[in-house]
Amino acid sequence: MLSGQELPQENAPLPHRKKVGLVLSGGGAKGMAHIGVLKVLERAGIPIDIITGTSMGSLIGGIYSCGHRSQEIDSIVRAVDWSFVLSDREDLSHQSLREREKQNTYVITKALNFGKSVNAEGGGLILGKNVVALIDALTLPYNDSIDFNKLPIPFACVATNIVDNSEIVFHSGVLSQAMRASMSIPGAFSPVRIDDKVLVDGGLRNNFPTDIAKEMGADFIIGVNVQSELKTASGLNSASSILLQIVDLNCKNKFEENLRLSDIYVDVDVKGYSSASFNKAAVDTLIRRGEEAAMAHWDEIIALRDRLDLSPSTIQPYLSTAHIPLPLPNQIRYKIGELHFHNMTKNDERYILSKYHLHVGDSIDLDRADIITTTIRQDLYYKTAKYRFENTPDRGAKVIFTAGPKRTNQLNVGLRFDSEEMVALQANAEFPFRTKVPMDMELTLRLGKRIMARADWSLHPKSFIRPTLSYIFRSNDIDLYEYGKKAYDISYNQHTVKFSLINLNVKNFNISIGANWDYYDYHNLLVDNKPEHTEDAVVEDKGYITYEGSVWYNSENEYYFPTRGAKFHAKYAYYTDDFFRLNDEVGIQEYSAMWRMSFPITQRLSFQPMLYGRFLITDDVPFVLSNLMGGEWYGHYFEEQLPFAGVGNLEMAWDKMVACQLQGQYKLTTNNILLLRVAAGQDANKFRDLLKHRTMIGTSFSYYYNTMLGPMGLSVGYSDLTKKFYYYINLGFVF
Repeated sequence: MLSGQELPQENAPLPHRKKVGLVLSGGGAKGMAHIGVLKVLERAGIPIDIITGTSMGSLIGGIYSCGHRSQEIDSIVRAVDWSFVLSDREDLSHQSLREREKQNTYVITKALNFGKSVNAEGGGLILGKNVVALIDALTLPYNDSIDFNKLPIPFACVATNIVDNSEIVFHSGVLSQAMRASMSIPGAFSPVRIDDKVLVDGGLRNNFPTDIAKEMGADFIIGVNVQSELKTASGLNSASSILLQIVDLNCKNKFEENLRLSDIYVDVDVKGYSSASFNKAAVDTLIRRGEEAAMAHWDEIIALRDRLDLSPSTIQPYLSTAHIPLPLPNQIRYKIGELHFHNMTKNDERYILSKYHLHVGDSIDLDRADIITTTIRQDLYYKTAKYRFENTPDRGAKVIFTAGPKRTNQLNVGLRFDSEEMVALQANAEFPFRTKVPMDMELTLRLGKRIMARADWSLHPKSFIRPTLSYIFRSNDIDLYEYGKKAYDISYNQHTVKFSLINLNVKNFNISIGANWDYYDYHNLLVDNKPEHTEDAVVEDKGYITYEGSVWYNSENEYYFPTRGAKFHAKYAYYTDDFFRLNDEVGIQEYSAMWRMSFPITQRLSFQPMLYGRFLITDDVPFVLSNLMGGEWYGHYFEEQLPFAGVGNLEMAWDKMVACQLQGQYKLTTNNILLLRVAAGQDANKFRDLLKHRTMIGTSFSYYYNTMLGPMGLSVGYSDLTKKFYYYINLGFVF
């Protein structure tokens, strides 16, 4: 563990020799090839005295300039989830469970401004907060404003000021900010605003900055180009391809004249890959191609080393003096010397200090800093939030939290299709109130076969408890089956008033304790011609007062297709109609629980065993509280629904039900996923009869493609309960 990490000392003086400059071009994901080139240069023992870069070249070059070796950078870029980094999504591990659900429900998020507003952070699809967080972690300990010439390897990068189309060269400042500006592809990333400058990708002015390396004193220049050939007319058939073509055209600025300044020119074959090729297979291939391209110049590289009068044995001390091991973010802790909050109200500052008990002299790590910035965004309603550590070894670190503009009212929209319900639409509106104790209101409307309208009011005190008052209206028209045959068709309205006195959200946990009032207004209950079903068809409108407590835990690394982590849910409820009893007898007690673990077997294969059940303690279960089994997800049609592989419809089950499921998950590629589920279950009216009934067995096989719009796929299954095959198509997030 590192504590109060000090900046390394500058390189020890070396015998006078000519300087080698390394120039790394931009190219988005294709810039991964630079890592392969760096491996070859290290193998040859070439000292790098100066690095200049543009766009992705600035990212790789900036990290290398901080003293990290190619193999470390290789390991990091292979481990990074680039789909997350190249988005503004919140880290699941830092979100409340409710926020995780919302992030994986809605595909459109838009601010609702009822007056004129200016978004100084806008100008692109991605604000880039996750990119900045990654760069900050990889450039430690150089997170404060510094002279880039004082890095272990002097560094410079290029951005373009679109105010006057000028070239901006960063030789100093905040390193992560300079690198972020250099890689701001227009339209994709929001520009970086510094003073009166609006900065975007440096490739628009100088994508191959050998001239800057020359100005910094490089005597010999090794230039690496990862740009693609320009597309022909047949390849310009989408908005993204046209935008990237415009960027690539501008990247030709100064290229020919700068090319002539290269002593060794490494042109990497990136055919078949684009600026967006960040999947693992592409990263592996691009790094290898970079290595192959550099090895094609091996004789020239060795000749350069000979001209420098160096050998591999004499170069090793140079490498070791510059090198700082690249620590994992959770290994770094800082002693707080100073605390600063930028662009936040005094009341919001006091809120954070009180909630997290922050004091000068305490220690803080990057994980805790991430959680605090999440609170600044979610509880205090700022659009963006970031942190920075400035090293002051004698007094501790200066910790700076900077917030963006305040978040306005927000609209979220989700759309899905499935073969059972057809099309469904859900819209959610958030209205934050900036009172002394923050509070918010949410309105949610769902349209489809099931209609739902919901209003939630939440208070955000300084503690992690969040009292919530909700009203929920549901209109359901659901078919219920018994042994694979339709037994009931029920339609009703449900009114719910829910008050959670305790709604504790701490990272992966949610604990809720409160009371509900539910009123069921029945429209129709149609049954088949079986006498026992006809007896159940007599239902009356009724209200219930329920006391309930539930615990949720979720540490899974992905929302729909996890490969590691655990998920647990337990609930106890007591149903009455007069606060104490039900129909002048003891109320109904409900015990339900679910526990799932994810175990990675290989990089592609994982297993998820799951145990779950629901028990009702009563002699007479109301129709609407009955156990229902079937489908892919918990509570999808009914709150009481328990999934069961191989059962496509909602099957009636006895009062006591327990089941287990084993799921095998295989990732053909990052987003192409195969699932095989096998489930077994027992149900009975009495606990003593659970093992007397025949075991229910079901299995299903699914293919899913995981997209930004949600999982899209097909499932087929069979169970000995229904004795028939079923299929199910799902397109989009589940709600």
